[in-house]
Amino acid sequence: MHRSVADDLVETLVHAGVSRIYGLVGDSLNAFSDAIRRDGRISWVHVHNEEAAAFAASAEAQLTGRLAVCAGSCGPGNTHLIQGVMDAHRSGAPVLALASHITSRQIGTGYFQETKPEALFAQTSHYCETVAHPDQMNRLARSAIQSAVLDRGAAVLVLPGDILAAHSAGEPSGKPVIAAGSRPVPDAAAVDELVDRIESAERITIFGGIGCADAREQVHRLGGLLHAPIGHTLRGKDILDYDNPNNVGMTGLLGYGACYRALHDADLVLLLGTDFPYDDFLPRRNNVQIDLDPVRLGRRAPLAQGIVADIGAVLDAVLPRLAQRTDRGFLDEMLHAHERALRHSVDTYSTHIATHRPIHPEHLAAVVDELAAEDAVFTADTGMCCTWAARYITPNGRRRLIGSFVHGSMANALPMAIGAQFAYPGRQIVSLSGDGGLAMLLGELLTVKTHRLPVKVVVFNNSSLGMVRLEMMVAGDPPFETDHDEVDYAAIAAAAGFHTRRVTEPGELREAVRDVLDHDGPALLDVVTTPDALEVPSHLTVEEARGFALGLGKTMVTGGVGEIANIARLNLRNIPRP
Repeated sequence: MHRSVADDLVETLVHAGVSRIYGLVGDSLNAFSDAIRRDGRISWVHVHNEEAAAFAASAEAQLTGRLAVCAGSCGPGNTHLIQGVMDAHRSGAPVLALASHITSRQIGTGYFQETKPEALFAQTSHYCETVAHPDQMNRLARSAIQSAVLDRGAAVLVLPGDILAAHSAGEPSGKPVIAAGSRPVPDAAAVDELVDRIESAERITIFGGIGCADAREQVHRLGGLLHAPIGHTLRGKDILDYDNPNNVGMTGLLGYGACYRALHDADLVLLLGTDFPYDDFLPRRNNVQIDLDPVRLGRRAPLAQGIVADIGAVLDAVLPRLAQRTDRGFLDEMLHAHERALRHSVDTYSTHIATHRPIHPEHLAAVVDELAAEDAVFTADTGMCCTWAARYITPNGRRRLIGSFVHGSMANALPMAIGAQFAYPGRQIVSLSGDGGLAMLLGELLTVKTHRLPVKVVVFNNSSLGMVRLEMMVAGDPPFETDHDEVDYAAIAAAAGFHTRRVTEPGELREAVRDVLDHDGPALLDVVTTPDALEVPSHLTVEEARGFALGLGKTMVTGGVGEIANIARLNLRNIPRP
């Protein structure tokens, strides 16, 4: 049998360290999937929707930092891929998407399943090119891989089926030239200015994001020298939260603790490696931002100084020039405020509701956090699950928490758990799934079972689109079309071959969580939770409070007085106090 262009692509992927491809086979991919079969060095992870393939690749790439690959056939296969590829790209995860295409002679004729993949994927990738001739494959594949890895995001190769099946041009594929990424250093003048700003400020707060991943030690040293409170984004929680004596939590819609206050009471804020999007929660004066990407500087909050450089390189230059401060007044004030806020709205709210029925989702999250493994990987659905994960999952330097935190897609948790389990077969992987998100890609339960993955799925089953429900009320509207029929997800998963537990009584929760987490194989815990538990930010604007009150009023007018009373009773402890 002749060597095909698909064989060349397989060879290039092997040289790039790829060991698996997530995807769904299909006619335009046949030459490639057959090359995978014949070669044997790369495994094919069969999923039930290409969207899940891309989410799984996104998770693997985010957790390992290495290239991950997904594939979809022409037309609908491509359009299914887009959601997860966009998530990977916006998360800075090095993912290569192989988007097969109709036969090249039919392109532009309105052929069956024809799309324009380069246009479709343009917004989702750093690199998107079509292999239009057999002798292009090796060069374009190397370029795509290098773009995904070095630019940190998605790259897409569009592959007409007939090109994949064509005779190889005979060029050796060689290894992709993946050099170490550059580490931009700051210029001396920028360092001098930053040192002057720090020395001139009395109350300094540090706010860090995922960009601090390689500079955790330096950020903590800076906080220690300056006695500065350290807040973080959700993606920065894994990095900056644990073993941090200066920790004041998060701000934003999912925020908790004293971070919002620390940011606004400071006279200098250092924004390190974060593109935190919710500008309403950021201070409007005397901000310094350090980031690798110049486009991010100043687009969320006005800056007194912006530095395009590696966080660690900047802090390595600044730290030796700073003296140890002795005044801890501002830090201690914020730490006391943080402790009071946690005791009031997190610890108290989770421990004093352990006997309430329906079960509070906060209580479920707290129990899962307590009983999960010390090196567990959690994947969280977007929506209220994201809130409970942000507030109750405790990082320790070994645990990981990922989700669709930038793109904000529903249905991400289960397919991300699949990618996480393949990346770390020996670790406990816990999918914190909302019932709405799980329902969207319910077929991926079959993927878990097919590959015998010991993924643990925890379903927050409130028969409601909880975050949308809350958004409507904050906007001043009563909830509309947010609630749906009750579903027994444990019964569905049991039919798919899972070990399952369904819990409606709070007294059964702890034992059921332990049983599911300890099970040696796929397991699903279906917990019926109240839809009336509200995610209340650490700071509410007057407009938000007014809108929420108006939404409650409209609910009462339409006959929902009992619902209002229940919401008020359930959430009284969680309303922020001055």
